[in-house]
Amino acid sequence: MEHKMQTLDTGTCYRMPPPEVAALLDAPSLPEFIIAPGGKRALILQPAGLRPLTELAHEELRLAGLRFNPDTLTSGRRAGFTGLSILETAGRRQRLIEGLPDQARLDWVTWSPGGEHIAFTATAHGQQGLWIVNPDDCRAFQLADIRPNAIAGMPYRWLPDARGLVCLAFVSDRQPPPAPPAVPPGPVVTETVKGPAAAARTNPDLLRNDYDEALFGHYLESELCTVDLSGNVRRPGFSGIIIKFEPSPDGNYFLVQFIQRPFSRLVPYNRFPLRTLILDSQGRPVRTMADLPSAETLPIGRDAARTGPRSFNWRADQPATLSWLEAEDGGDPAVAKEIRDRLFTLAAPFNGAPTEVAALALRCNRILWGHDNLALIYEEWWKTRTVRVWRIAPGFPDTAPRLLFNYGQQDRYAHPGTPLLRMTATGHRLLITHLNDETLLLVGPGAGPEGDRPFLDALNTETGKKQRLWQSSAACHEQPLTVAGGQHLWFTRETVTDPPDLFRLSLDKGGDEQRLTKTPHPYPALANVTKEIIRYRRADGVNLTGQLYLPPGKTVADGPFPTLLWAYPSEYKDAASAGQVKTSPNRFPVLDWRSPLLWLLRGYAVLDRPDVPVIGANDTEPNDTYIEQLVASAEAAVNELVRRKVADRNRIAVGGHSYGAFMTANLLAHSCLFRAGIARSGAYNRTLTPFGFQAEDRTLWQAPEVYMRMSPFLHADRISDPILIIHGQADENEGTFTMQSERLYHALKGLGKAARLVLLPFEGHAYRARESVMHMLWETGTWLERHL
Repeated sequence: MEHKMQTLDTGTCYRMPPPEVAALLDAPSLPEFIIAPGGKRALILQPAGLRPLTELAHEELRLAGLRFNPDTLTSGRRAGFTGLSILETAGRRQRLIEGLPDQARLDWVTWSPGGEHIAFTATAHGQQGLWIVNPDDCRAFQLADIRPNAIAGMPYRWLPDARGLVCLAFVSDRQPPPAPPAVPPGPVVTETVKGPAAAARTNPDLLRNDYDEALFGHYLESELCTVDLSGNVRRPGFSGIIIKFEPSPDGNYFLVQFIQRPFSRLVPYNRFPLRTLILDSQGRPVRTMADLPSAETLPIGRDAARTGPRSFNWRADQPATLSWLEAEDGGDPAVAKEIRDRLFTLAAPFNGAPTEVAALALRCNRILWGHDNLALIYEEWWKTRTVRVWRIAPGFPDTAPRLLFNYGQQDRYAHPGTPLLRMTATGHRLLITHLNDETLLLVGPGAGPEGDRPFLDALNTETGKKQRLWQSSAACHEQPLTVAGGQHLWFTRETVTDPPDLFRLSLDKGGDEQRLTKTPHPYPALANVTKEIIRYRRADGVNLTGQLYLPPGKTVADGPFPTLLWAYPSEYKDAASAGQVKTSPNRFPVLDWRSPLLWLLRGYAVLDRPDVPVIGANDTEPNDTYIEQLVASAEAAVNELVRRKVADRNRIAVGGHSYGAFMTANLLAHSCLFRAGIARSGAYNRTLTPFGFQAEDRTLWQAPEVYMRMSPFLHADRISDPILIIHGQADENEGTFTMQSERLYHALKGLGKAARLVLLPFEGHAYRARESVMHMLWETGTWLERHL
């Protein structure tokens, strides 16, 4: 579609979208719920909204794949919560938790194992602290004068029986951080020698020099300490760059993993040299379980695994028994092996030989413990999208495993459900058993041609017999959360016009249902939007669906409308899975900065998340025909919108974020279906991600034609419709460097094409600051108004 390009304002100030759109973004986020162990109470959390740009502008260190605020020792980009309240089941009374510091951002919120206390971190005024709440009086207090170190994740764990917490604390007597050298001591030199391949996907935050290494060691080193509920701190004296710590169920040992030097400048921190230790309760080493070198030579692919002992965890049903996995194929999915993983256990006092519990033909990714006669092992293989679930008897390793489920990872219609877990008094999670020790409770999506209807099933693992205990009504979407307090199912209920609320149902025959919350509609202006899951077919016969929304109060008779198609491609191994319905027609439309539904208020129709499957059946790879399938999916969607008289062909825009942005640029390069495009935070030149991207496991040198053909940067001369390119200047995502958008824009400008580039200061792959998001919406709205 050739047309003249008029330039937009290129001023440097932040702009605001129309007031009605801005009001949607400023509306309170929907609450979240955490049910207390035992089910007598629930915690209601109020998610934080958009933050001021000044917070993102604060100093941020970017080291070894981590980004953090050096003052608070937290990730400055985690959203967190701004309010907590406690819901009492009896009487449905809500009480706001008091005593929180002003303007605090709360994070890592958990119930104690018995539901007697709540713990969380609170960050305010440039400091982070560890806080506790007694639900009886709903007052919060800071537990101790320590600095939790949350740089690499959750900085505390509950001790068994809620006696207190074990915490990672920044070393109190630490010297100031190292100062950067005024002049570099010399050049930065790296060298590789002929040997094993060391392929790694692109990461923008790797260590670069000696100074980076010094900063990483300074801020990541922590000491392990325990804190009782009176605030008394005990420091066993163990410190290091600890990335995992977990007390044994009996509280007599700690499982600790910590990073060792030398650090790598090729891979992120989670592939650095790693030592795994068992400590006693006094912090003294009992046994070294593993000393792993840097995983720089980890093969490419989702089925790859680190060599040596990995995935250490406590058996949740035993006082102190450790479990771990070891790869038999060198962690390389390209190596043919009958057995790929073995599961081992070792019980206290950890001075004997380990016991082999299971041998697996695929890659193990999850173990759920019940008791000596019952545990579940999940094994998967991404290349074939296979999932198998085995029942084993961990206390009797000679007992043959029993296959419970064998299904396709992307086959939603066949998903058998996921077992529910309960928290024990030791703070670990066990399988919930129902009626007897062999029957589990499963929650599944209940997916089908009419959309999701989640269910709760009871599965007898001895006989394989299933019983449907409950299923969502077809008139709404009900999502099970847990079964607690005996026979009570906790679930949320929502419709297109009613936001999710919390309910409790007795599973006894004819049991009572109790509504526990009533959440007001956060966006009244969208209360009467029209939503429909539409079904259509691609030219090759693949069934497709999408979620079609019309502006408030409008019907198809009021069309055609200017229309925005917002999508994200996915790879599949079979057409049947690709064509399944993937949501419910009754889901409430949740809005945030990512949502295209904001434009319904401006009179646009929106086709949200239409299927864009890229299928590689049998031995073929999806991306071998990526462009053909991409265009075919988009053409089918456009034809359906036009057939329904929702849209006309001259007023449809396409957009997406990340891989959706990559899709957008490719559609503009290889089709004439759209009037304009909006591409946010994408990658456009695949030669800059040579060791794989998304689900592509082949390297540039193994499949050069695929990389070249899929790169819209290399076909920029074919982009004839205007494209709005938006990117955060601090994008931390693998592959989507800000340079990708800059280079595409420069190519389009050099070729005389219509394009606009917007770079958002301090923003990463997801946009967090209110100023950034509002300006992004102003750019998007102005672009749509001009071209549609």
